[in-house]
Amino acid sequence: MKPSFFLAGAAAVVAIAGCNSKPGDAKSNAEAPVKWEQVAPPKGGDWTMVVNATPAGGFMMGNPNAKVKLVEYGSLTCPHCREFDEKGVPTLIDQYVKSGQVSWEFRNYVRDPFDLTASLIARCNGAKSFFPLMRAFYKDQVAWVTKIQETPQAQLEALQNLPPNQEFVQAAKFAGFPEWAAARGVPAAKSNQCLSNENSINQLVQMTGDATNQFPNFPGTPTFVINGKMAENTATWELLEPQLKKALGG
Repeated sequence: MKPSFFLAGAAAVVAIAGCNSKPGDAKSNAEAPVKWEQVAPPKGGDWTMVVNATPAGGFMMGNPNAKVKLVEYGSLTCPHCREFDEKGVPTLIDQYVKSGQVSWEFRNYVRDPFDLTASLIARCNGAKSFFPLMRAFYKDQVAWVTKIQETPQAQLEALQNLPPNQEFVQAAKFAGFPEWAAARGVPAAKSNQCLSNENSINQLVQMTGDATNQFPNFPGTPTFVINGKMAENTATWELLEPQLKKALGG
């Protein structure tokens, strides 16, 4: 299935001045909680060492049965998401996730072909390397987005005429992802396999659609969900942390 939003043209959607999205026909502002089996604390008590794939398609770091379950919908081409990763994630991990108080699930919200391409690579080696790769994409975001923006317009527009099993392989070449991924433990053969996997492509498109269908007035990325309910006006760490403390009873 070829994602319909790609038909808008690659050159236009990769302009990342903002990270807004149009909401879908949502009917609820909450989602049913997932019940996890009890998991023993890891050796040394560091819950950041525990990462699991989730039924919703995301990856969760931390205690699956934490008192507070935080879900982040993030876009790898979104500068606001990059800023949250830089300014908020270190404190989130060190002060909340590590102790087991909060679990942090990241769900990819793909906004354009290159966002989806980066997401496929970040997810390529599964749970064990998802968070390091996802965060590395944010760290290097300016550099690889600049490469994309310097690609000739005609080449970008030609992407939408390729079948899905070729489109994202080619998009990755424009962004310099094969070499970038290989340097971080994802060989070119493996990344090409992931980039051409239509089931993985469809899963990302489905997860994006589920977000806007589940939550009314979905504002774009980053968006946070605390214990199943979308937290409004929390796009920065300064706004999100008080909501986490409140949910923890502090």
